[in-house]
Amino acid sequence: MRVVSWLARRVGAAAILLWIVATVIFIAIRMIPGDPAEAIMGGPGSQASAEALEAAREQYHLNEPLLVQYALYLGQLITGDLGTSYAQQRPVAQIMAEMLPATLQLTLISLVIAWLIAFLMAAVAARSNRIGQAMGTVIEVVAAAVPHFWLGAMLIIIFSTWLGWLPSVDTGTVQGIILPALTLAIPLSGFLAQLMRDSLVTAMSSPFALAARARGASEGQVFFRHGFRHAALPALNLTGWAVATSISGAVVVEEVFARPGLGRSLLGAVLSRDMPMVTGIALFSALIYMVVMLIVEAIEAIINPAAARGDDA
Repeated sequence: MRVVSWLARRVGAAAILLWIVATVIFIAIRMIPGDPAEAIMGGPGSQASAEALEAAREQYHLNEPLLVQYALYLGQLITGDLGTSYAQQRPVAQIMAEMLPATLQLTLISLVIAWLIAFLMAAVAARSNRIGQAMGTVIEVVAAAVPHFWLGAMLIIIFSTWLGWLPSVDTGTVQGIILPALTLAIPLSGFLAQLMRDSLVTAMSSPFALAARARGASEGQVFFRHGFRHAALPALNLTGWAVATSISGAVVVEEVFARPGLGRSLLGAVLSRDMPMVTGIALFSALIYMVVMLIVEAIEAIINPAAARGDDA
């Protein structure tokens, strides 16, 4: 019954979040200046006739009151129909299925790199003196604050233009994904490292670490078996946020590196007022966030069962 209750709460929260996201998208797109019918017909440059624009309004119910449009919009989403892209005249679900693998690949590789960088920075800073910890803090803050577009441009200048080691645009190869993945991973690693370092310093001086040393455990055993496990928990709490940040950052990164994916498709859809495409990508991003948060909760329960039960640790 506890599992059923837990799932029911999560499903209810997910439904509310998806409804909020869908509502915000509907309002935001309606507030963009211009005629939605022109976007359907290819934009202002299409020189569509008045009759064609009126037919588009009729087909997509744009001549109905906003509340009626909103109700029809929600009803369509509830049935799982994301609609047809205005710009590409293809089902949104089909386009997303084509673009999704590239974005998921970039996001997952970036998360792995970010965790590795954060772990190394936190481990070095935690085992350094005060000067080393201060330098580590500066590096973490700078890494977390650097904008994706600036970092991507600098990586292209250094590794593509100057050194010629890596391509400046996506080539569909392993070399082509390195710079985009680093561009997403470095700012994220700064946030994760700050959390892990503080928790790691606390964990290494805690009573259970002192007890492990008293039993004859080496510093390496204390670090990996006790310190790192407890230091990873705060960073795990941010994993859902990290995934959402990576997907949103992919909008910039995929454009900078001319990499096909959901991020680049979302940018084009916003510029062309392609409401079905914007809605589909945004709702999918929200769904991914919720799924990741469920996985994170399960991992936290495995790493720290006492905290998952709400016991005092």
